[in-house]
Amino acid sequence: MKSCLKLTFDNGQTALATQVEQQAELANALVEIGLGGSRPVLVVVGGASNISEADFLRIQRLFVEVLAPIAETLGAYVVDGGTDVGIMRMMGKARIQIGAKFALVGVTPESKVALPNHSETAADLTPLEPNHTHFVLVPGKNWGDESPWISHVATVLANGAPSVTVLLNGGEITFKDALSSVNTGRLVIVIAGSGRTADILADALRGKATDERAKKLAKSGTLQYIDLSDIEKGVENLGKVIKGLLSNEE
Repeated sequence: MKSCLKLTFDNGQTALATQVEQQAELANALVEIGLGGSRPVLVVVGGASNISEADFLRIQRLFVEVLAPIAETLGAYVVDGGTDVGIMRMMGKARIQIGAKFALVGVTPESKVALPNHSETAADLTPLEPNHTHFVLVPGKNWGDESPWISHVATVLANGAPSVTVLLNGGEITFKDALSSVNTGRLVIVIAGSGRTADILADALRGKATDERAKKLAKSGTLQYIDLSDIEKGVENLGKVIKGLLSNEE
């Protein structure tokens, strides 16, 4: 394990970051940046590409009206990929918009991101999302190398408490994210109607799969979907399901 860092973003927000090389280091590394104990964990994976403005706004509603408020109410940890794009940006903005205090933890390959207030920032690096509270910088040369780390961080943070993964939209890496959750036995809630990988997986759950990866994941028994085509019903259903799972309510 390397040093812990305090990051200061241009918007004035600060975050604590830890650099880890091996999964065995995670528990101590997380405690050092104030993430200990046992709490419910919400994992958010996917993307927000190739969607219309209307669909973007519908997905954004899920963050502002469901995911962020539930995390705040339950005092949950939220774990995602941490970069300033797509659903990770939505999560960060939703947290600020509702004035929440829950810990928002980004897990990302250190070699692929630009750290604020670090002079070695390169043009080809992706910025971190500035409204996250914590970052776990992990080894890896390619996007997708962080997928098993995201799942493992969630398991360590939960420490026996309930956890669930919500999957929206997404591309190729989202299949890896889903598999990583499935491999740890974590339920994955697929948001049908959010596009791309989410819709491929939802079709597989409906028995309409053509993608072999989706078929395999659907057979795992750890995926279910909620339809976003009716936004009002989708928001209500997702809220009930996520809150119930994370609070151990039937």
